[in-house]
Amino acid sequence: MRNACFILPLVVVLLFRNFVTSLSVESPNITTDQLALLALKSHVTFDPHNLLETNWSTATSVCNWIGVTCGTRHLRVTVLDLSDMGLVGTIPPHLGNLSFLSRLIMRNNSFHGSLPNQLANLHRLNFINFNNNNISGEIPSWFGSFTQLQYLYLYDNNFTGVIPSSLCFLPKLEILTLDNNQISGSIPPSIFNLSSLRVLDLSNNKLSDSIPSIPLNTSSLQFIDLTVNLLSGNLPPDLCNRFPNLQGLYLAGNLLTGKIPPSLFKCKELIELTLSYNHFDGSLPLEIGNLTMLRKLLLGEINLKGQIPWQIGSLLKLEILDCSKNNLEGPIPSSIGNLTLLKLLNFRSNRMSGTLPFQIGNLQNLEVLILENNSFTGFIPPSIFNISTATSIGLGFNRFSGQLPSTTGLGLPKLEELHLAINELSGPIPISISNASQLINLQLLNNSFSGVIPDTLGNLRYLKLLDLSHNNLSSNPSSPELSFLSSLTNCKELNKLTFDGNPLIRGELPAAVGNLSASLTLFYASLCNVKGSIPREIGNLTRLLWLGLDHNDLTGKIPTTIGRLRDLQDVNLGNNRLEGSIPFELCHLEKLAYLTLTGNKLSGPIPSCLGDVVSLRELFLGSNNFTSIPSTLTRLDDILFLELSSNSLSGSLPDIGKLKTVTNLNLSDNQFSGSIPSNIGDLKDLTHLSLSGNVLQGSIPESVSELISLEFLDLSRNNLSGTIPKSLEQLSYLKYFNVSFNRLEGEIPNGGSFGNYSIQSFMGNNALCGSPRLQVPPCKTNPSRRSKMGTELLKYILPAIGSTILILAMVIIFLRSRNRKAEVPTEENLLVLAEWRRISYHELDQATDGFSESNLLGVGSFGSVYQGTLSNGTSIAVKVFNVNVDRALKSFDVECEVLRSIHHRNLVKIISSCSNIDFKALVLEFMPNGSLERWLYSHNFFLDVSQRLNVMIDIALALEYLHHGHTPPVVHCDLKPNNVLLDTDMIAHLGDFGIAKLLGEEDLIQTMTLGTIGYMSPEYGSEGIISTEGDVYSFGILLMETFTRKKPTDEMFMEKTSLKCWVEESLPYAVVHVVDTNLLNNGKSESLAANECVLSILQLALKCSTEVPEKRIDMKEVVARLKKIKVTFLQEVKKI
Repeated sequence: MRNACFILPLVVVLLFRNFVTSLSVESPNITTDQLALLALKSHVTFDPHNLLETNWSTATSVCNWIGVTCGTRHLRVTVLDLSDMGLVGTIPPHLGNLSFLSRLIMRNNSFHGSLPNQLANLHRLNFINFNNNNISGEIPSWFGSFTQLQYLYLYDNNFTGVIPSSLCFLPKLEILTLDNNQISGSIPPSIFNLSSLRVLDLSNNKLSDSIPSIPLNTSSLQFIDLTVNLLSGNLPPDLCNRFPNLQGLYLAGNLLTGKIPPSLFKCKELIELTLSYNHFDGSLPLEIGNLTMLRKLLLGEINLKGQIPWQIGSLLKLEILDCSKNNLEGPIPSSIGNLTLLKLLNFRSNRMSGTLPFQIGNLQNLEVLILENNSFTGFIPPSIFNISTATSIGLGFNRFSGQLPSTTGLGLPKLEELHLAINELSGPIPISISNASQLINLQLLNNSFSGVIPDTLGNLRYLKLLDLSHNNLSSNPSSPELSFLSSLTNCKELNKLTFDGNPLIRGELPAAVGNLSASLTLFYASLCNVKGSIPREIGNLTRLLWLGLDHNDLTGKIPTTIGRLRDLQDVNLGNNRLEGSIPFELCHLEKLAYLTLTGNKLSGPIPSCLGDVVSLRELFLGSNNFTSIPSTLTRLDDILFLELSSNSLSGSLPDIGKLKTVTNLNLSDNQFSGSIPSNIGDLKDLTHLSLSGNVLQGSIPESVSELISLEFLDLSRNNLSGTIPKSLEQLSYLKYFNVSFNRLEGEIPNGGSFGNYSIQSFMGNNALCGSPRLQVPPCKTNPSRRSKMGTELLKYILPAIGSTILILAMVIIFLRSRNRKAEVPTEENLLVLAEWRRISYHELDQATDGFSESNLLGVGSFGSVYQGTLSNGTSIAVKVFNVNVDRALKSFDVECEVLRSIHHRNLVKIISSCSNIDFKALVLEFMPNGSLERWLYSHNFFLDVSQRLNVMIDIALALEYLHHGHTPPVVHCDLKPNNVLLDTDMIAHLGDFGIAKLLGEEDLIQTMTLGTIGYMSPEYGSEGIISTEGDVYSFGILLMETFTRKKPTDEMFMEKTSLKCWVEESLPYAVVHVVDTNLLNNGKSESLAANECVLSILQLALKCSTEVPEKRIDMKEVVARLKKIKVTFLQEVKKI
């Protein structure tokens, strides 16, 4: 009994000890969790907010740490949520010890490296979110062991490889998002066996092959997103049978082909369907009307043909409809009016026609209406202007006619953009348009609007662009001033204001013009019958780049305040009645490139300080009353046009031989006296010289024959004496020659171009003799004296000539034999020498069959280009300039200037030019393979990666020569695919130097921005700064476009992004999302090699297009890097 009493307490003690011991064994479990989390903390290399550093401390319980949740039953870590902390680091294997973890959330950080295999131990996980990190490697197959997993988010990482088949056997998985990675291979068919799966997002990867057939019906699947992959083939015909509850199907940005199957429209639960940017064929099936639940339908750029089916009107819940950039024809069906919930309707760039249905006005929830670039006709339904929700209405580039409703604007309180340009609209601009108070962009140009420009436009306080040009508008007749300008002073964000080409406008510029927006860069009001003086307040517009007031009826003086406009690049006040002198304040405009004051009543001396405005390229001061020309004008080293005709300039001619770059010099109809300077022969680029109508004396200098580029020479109506130099026969380009009404004597030369001139060129010179066709006396000769002189010549001179020729021949033979190996002339150089011959208009007319449309290659802003064949069989391209466009004439002269002095394998060769008063053309080497533009965007043409790379290397070599191999450097200023031409061997040549610039001693100049939008560097577009760095920027954009097949002006870049940003955001891990998908259509290995090559190219493009000019690499480095990329690519291809 005593033993029993003793044993019982002992048992109790032992049991208690075992209980305590068991507690002591279990307690390290939370310690295990703590150690795992501290390991994670140690693997974090950057904690921007010090969240882990300040919160994850052993001094506090793990369960109280930020982002950590513990279970109440076992006091173990069940949730780890570190989302949105900006952490940088790697995932340690220790996390696999969190054995009670059910939710792992690491989204929106920068964890990198692969996922450790130890995470496979976390069998309790039902929620995993690693989205928006930099995790790489293959998707682990052990995800398939998480039988409780319901949600798996892995999007926005760098996962590679294929989709593991183990993912296809997760019975509880509801959401699987693998988008925005680099996953390749095909879609495993068994992925559709996931019986609980509701959302499948595989978009923005590199998945290829066709969409697999679905083996079983999957009623749970509601959303499938396969956008932006490399999927090809036809759509599965049974897709909707297998997914009866599908609500979202996203297939845009693939390579899908064939017709859109009618069975697709059996998915009656569909809410969103996006098929844009594929290669489908055929029309939109009538069965589209079955999708009555549809809210979004995107069918842009999928090669749709035919008409929009009437059944579209059955989609009563539709909110977004985009069918842009197809080949749709016919009218918009009236049933469109049934879609009363529609917010966006886009039929831009099709071939649709007919009138707009009035039912379109039923769309009272519409925000964006884009019908531009079609062939719609008739009246614009008034109801369109009563859609109160509209923010953008684009109806430009159609053939709409009739008037705008008088109530336009009253029903548009949210409208920001109204584009009606280039139609046939007429009638007045409704006064009520000012009620559209949110308008930012109003374009009414090139219509037939008439009536008074409303003074109420100033109510549009957010207006940035107003273009009323080329209409029949007038100003308020009850006001002597242009009162609408005064009202526009309320538009504080106005950037561009143009109303030129409205000849019925009559009135004065108000002083309030100086109160226009401080942001105004363009003010153009030519051909508007503007009267009165230019208000001095115009000097307040300090951001102005272009001021155009030409062809008006302005009087008074040029205000001195114009000197405040330090950013001005182009001033045109020509053809008015301005008087007084040129204010010296004009000389403060250090960026001024073009100054036109022609056709006024200005007087006094030309200011000497104009010679300090070294940025000047064109100076037009003709038809005024100026009295003297300063010698300082010869400092304008880069002047191209100097036009001072019809003034009262007197004294000796300035030292014009110093104007080395001038191409057009007109000093005619003045009172210059003295002789023609002998150094005039230094003007090697001079094409037009007129000194007629002065009182010049002396002889015509022999040095005139050194003007090798001269096409037009007028020395008529002077007092020149002596003979016409026979050396002028050497001027092979000279088309127009006039020395009439002088005191010249002797024989008229009959060689060279002189055989083409008539009596009008020589009349009024009583002592000239020559050919009877010129109606001058024959030249007298003395036969006996000539015979005697001939004998003496034979006796004394011929032996000397013979000896000289013999010596020269021996020297030449010696030098040739010595240098034959060292210097063999290339075929290219011989071609240049052979091609430089003069070609007449008659030859060009014959070569192009009278400039027939069948030979028309293209039309540009400055003229047209024709294909032709010369009589010797040479194929040529003839670039004919529009002589009625001032800029075209400037472009012609600039292009002549540049092309004459540059020769390179990758530059378009100029064969000749043809120029007279009413015709100007360049004759260029014909490029049979057309432009890079055609090869990028035409369906029948294709360039692979290697070919595109070769083209870019060719253009880079051309730019390297222009920037570093030519003195002075040449800046092209207008790089774009249309200016890259391909010869028979697909060698690229850079052409179109119409706005190129020769840099002088400085490495940059400022001028009026004439480049192409999207390709211009920021400093060129905003400030007109031209430099070689600007070309490098444009080359970077061209590189991106060539390998993405996206124009920088594509509508997808119209909002807050750009081609550059789009590419930048996709590198380096999502290059497949931006690369031209046609380049990745080969086998898996070839696509990988192409992908790596394009990645390197786009990274180089971004270095070229850095915002800061000084940080851009130069073209020498670009060439070196492109060649290295090519070598690497070819090596990779050889391995395949």
